[in-house]
Amino acid sequence: MNFSNISLFEGIKEQECRAMMDCFGVQIRRFAAGQTIFEYGSGNDQVGILQQGKASLVRMDQDGSRTVLEHLEPGDVFGEMMAFPCVGLDSIWVQCDQECAVALIRYGQITKRCEKACEHHSRLVENMFGLMRKKAMALSERVEVLSRRTIREKLSAYFLLQALKAGGREFCLPFSYSALGEYICADRSAMMRELRKIKQDGLLQAKGRQILLNESFLAEAGIVDKF
Repeated sequence: MNFSNISLFEGIKEQECRAMMDCFGVQIRRFAAGQTIFEYGSGNDQVGILQQGKASLVRMDQDGSRTVLEHLEPGDVFGEMMAFPCVGLDSIWVQCDQECAVALIRYGQITKRCEKACEHHSRLVENMFGLMRKKAMALSERVEVLSRRTIREKLSAYFLLQALKAGGREFCLPFSYSALGEYICADRSAMMRELRKIKQDGLLQAKGRQILLNESFLAEAGIVDKF
C-alpha cells in the first residue's frame, strides 16, 4: 500500500503507517468498473481509502434521477462518517468507474483510544477531522452552485469558484463536461448551449477542459480586484 498520496496518513512515517495497518486489520479489495464499492445507509462503519483507479459518489433519488456528488481519485477517503445521510428513499453509493483497489478500515479502530498513546495515532485522528472539514467545504461549494436558478448562473458560479482556487483567471476543469453537467444537475446538451452563449458573449475562452475567464467575466461578477 502506497501511503505517500493518502491525506489520511499525512505527517506519519511509512513504517508507522504499516504498523497501524496491521493493528487495524485493514482489508484490501479490488473492484471492476461498474461495481458498487460502498453503500451508504447500510450501517457500514468502515472507512474506504481509494488506492488505485477512479470512483464516484452517486445518489439516486426516489424518482430515479441520478446525480454524481463527488469524483474520487487515488488517496481520497470515503465512508458514512464522511458524508451526509440518505434522505427519504434516496440511495447513495460509491461506484467503481475504473478498476479500483480499496483499503477498508473500521472507523472504530481509527478513533479508539490508543493504549500506547502513540503520537502517530493522534495525528491520524487529526487528519480524519481535517478530511471531514474538507468534505464539508466541498458540500458548501456544491450548495453555492446549485442554489443558482439558471444553468448559466450555475456555470458562472462554478467557474468563479475554480478560478479562486487556482488563484488566477485560467484553470483546468477537474472532470469532463458530462460530469460537470451531473455536478450542476443540468442536461449536458442544455449546459453546452449555455456555455457556447457565454463564450459568444466574450466572457470566457475554452479549449477542451482548459478555461480562461476574460476580464469582462470578472467585471460582471464584481471581483476584478481578487486577481
